[in-house]
Amino acid sequence: MIPRAELLKDIFADLRMATSFVTILPVASSKPAGDGAIARATWALPVAGLLVGLAGALTYKIAIRLGLTPSLAALLVLATTALITGALHEDGLADTADGLGGGRTRERKLEIMRDSRIGTYGVCALILSFGLRWSALATIANPWTVMLALCAAHVAARAGVPAFMSLVPPARPDGLSASAGAPPGRSVAIAFALGTLALALALGPGKALVGLILLSLAGLMLARLAIRQIGGQTGDILGAFEQTGEILILLVAASFQMGR
Repeated sequence: MIPRAELLKDIFADLRMATSFVTILPVASSKPAGDGAIARATWALPVAGLLVGLAGALTYKIAIRLGLTPSLAALLVLATTALITGALHEDGLADTADGLGGGRTRERKLEIMRDSRIGTYGVCALILSFGLRWSALATIANPWTVMLALCAAHVAARAGVPAFMSLVPPARPDGLSASAGAPPGRSVAIAFALGTLALALALGPGKALVGLILLSLAGLMLARLAIRQIGGQTGDILGAFEQTGEILILLVAASFQMGR
């Protein structure tokens, strides 16, 4: 049995590692990143997502207090969350769109995804991502319900990442996803539970179920596409998965007119 002090130390180390992995916050873990440590820490990705969501919610509340319209406040929210994450997930979405949409062979698709330049498919994907999220937040409008929607979206979008990494093999032997390794079942289960809890608390049981179904379908479609075209997942694919999750949950929140 692991001593309580050691267990708490491991938990905080995982939280720091997960947060440093998906944000630019200076909280790097003292735990070595090798030997599957990143994979084990993936259970904490939803917690890191909660921090990002809360930062966006605080930005929205301040903007509304200053007299800005919901549309302008929503735009500032997206700027804030992109800044905190270093636009990591947006970069993955753009690279995925360029690679899967532009290359003819598996090798060429992977080459395009590693290219730092952005193409037409990537630009279109980013426009759609920012546009859909901005519209959803502006539609919700109420600061309290915006906070709930943001937290649910950022938590749930990252909660499915460990399962995706576990079920879909890496597309290449090197790279971010391959070096991280496959998350153990415990990390997958904890992340899934945190994501489900966040959706239930923010949206209610019925709407949470809709969100879970949409996230699952989107994950299955992206997994099938990635396996067929490049043989598996990469860090860019994971970024695209997260962005898709954010969009879907915010659209669910907006379509049900939370708080009205």
